[in-house]
Amino acid sequence: MEHLSNRSKVVSDKPMTFMERLYLPAIFAGMMTTLKHLFRRHNTIKYPEEQRVFAPVYRGMHVLKRDEKGRENCTACGLCAVACPAEAITMVAAERKPGEENLYREEKYAETYEINMLRCIFCGLCEEACPKEAIFLTDRIVPTEFERDDFIYGKDLLVESMDHRIDITKRQHTGKRSDK
Repeated sequence: MEHLSNRSKVVSDKPMTFMERLYLPAIFAGMMTTLKHLFRRHNTIKYPEEQRVFAPVYRGMHVLKRDEKGRENCTACGLCAVACPAEAITMVAAERKPGEENLYREEKYAETYEINMLRCIFCGLCEEACPKEAIFLTDRIVPTEFERDDFIYGKDLLVESMDHRIDITKRQHTGKRSDK
């Protein structure tokens, strides 16, 4: 079998010295490492009480954005699902009916939109592929659950509500997004 990298490493089979056979230097080196870390400052954060400060480009839970009139931005083009390397996004497109102009911006919309958070690798390719700037990864942490089915997020969990808008300006200004 040929290796992909064409790099090989020659392993030597030299005999161990007397001190190496005693393993005492290795044990002392391990004990020194342990003692060195014992007196260092701890990096542990007591999570619910203390929250870690995230970088502005942190990719957390997804959100499907609405425009200023409350209409969904997603037009079910499917580019986010195609761009997703983990194949975590599924959607079903539907046509807008008369009278639904205040719900959806375009004639086509996502009737069902689901993201499997167990498959998602939070790479951000879905938000880069979206031509309508409908999906963003926020700075929120995905909550933990006990059942696998609870990690499949539908539109009920992904679409932002109008009374609680999610600020994505930090995500918009990091990359190809421009000020509009």
